[in-house]
Amino acid sequence: MSLTLRPHIASMPPYRAGRSPKPGPDGRAWKISSNENPYGPLPGVLEAVARSLAEMNRYPDAGNTEITAAVATRHGLDEERLAFGTGSVEVLAHLLEATCGPGDEVVYAWRSFEAYPLAVQVLGACSVQVPLTPTGEHDLTAMLAAITPRTRVVMICTPNNPTGPTVAHDDLVDFLGQVRDDIVVIVDEAYVEYVTDADAARGLELLDVHPGVVSLRTFSKAYGLAALRVGWMAAADPELARAVRGATMPFAISTPAQVAVLASLEAEPELIGRVRVTIHERDRIAEELRRMGHAIPAAQGNFVWFPAGEHTHVWFDAFREAGLMTRAFAGEGLRVSIAEPDANDRILEVAATLVP
Repeated sequence: MSLTLRPHIASMPPYRAGRSPKPGPDGRAWKISSNENPYGPLPGVLEAVARSLAEMNRYPDAGNTEITAAVATRHGLDEERLAFGTGSVEVLAHLLEATCGPGDEVVYAWRSFEAYPLAVQVLGACSVQVPLTPTGEHDLTAMLAAITPRTRVVMICTPNNPTGPTVAHDDLVDFLGQVRDDIVVIVDEAYVEYVTDADAARGLELLDVHPGVVSLRTFSKAYGLAALRVGWMAAADPELARAVRGATMPFAISTPAQVAVLASLEAEPELIGRVRVTIHERDRIAEELRRMGHAIPAAQGNFVWFPAGEHTHVWFDAFREAGLMTRAFAGEGLRVSIAEPDANDRILEVAATLVP
């Protein structure tokens, strides 16, 4: 007897993780394909995690009690509005599970985070992809026009991964005023710590604007905890957060991960310094690339976007040969993560040889 797979599952491509680099001519190599924080965990985190390993024979706190209280206090939120998961992508998946089924529609800009279409397809729901503007920004007018009676969720990625621009806060408020109250609007703010644009969307403030708003956050990027996988959400409606908590597998977030979150929140003063270094490097690189003639969109994450088009594969190879592994999107462009200053200098050296 042959196995029967659901068609929308059988046709799913696997998520394509960032590849590891090979050494360049000087033997050095940098992985700049996954938007990882190059500076590692904050002070005190490793020691706290090491201490927690002594109790690895015990199950973790299934209710995520301490990290829920700590995040609620840090952001001035009610605990019942919060839910956690193993990375913000898992929280996103549970949000969609709680709100979507076969035939339902999910509207989002494209190109955006690669996990979006996979998370939608696994439910048998339908992706409605709205093209970005030529400068890599969300087209909110077109996204409004894409909403139908079958729409259950709208996803807004700000700053947008992989292109970099944010959505303006006032524009998003106007957008939400025209979205039905029964639609969930996920504001994905995975890179919010790197945002310097004063007009950028402030997801937590939007919780009071629309009953379906969710702000999605992560400890993977700025906090340097990518390997431990902790993401979280804050919902306008506590019932939505409760549904996500109910859909999450018990004991999903390990004790070391929960301990790392607590230690990271205690070390936030050091976080600010590291983030400023990354922002400085990001702005330096973007400015130099534009000076070279590259049409770099507004960069508000910890990465920059090369809209390379038909040159994408050739440019990817040029970076790879220099020991830099970037993230290529065939026929569209390259996403280049901000790394250590030496790697960033190498990025500029290679980019200077590329003809826009």
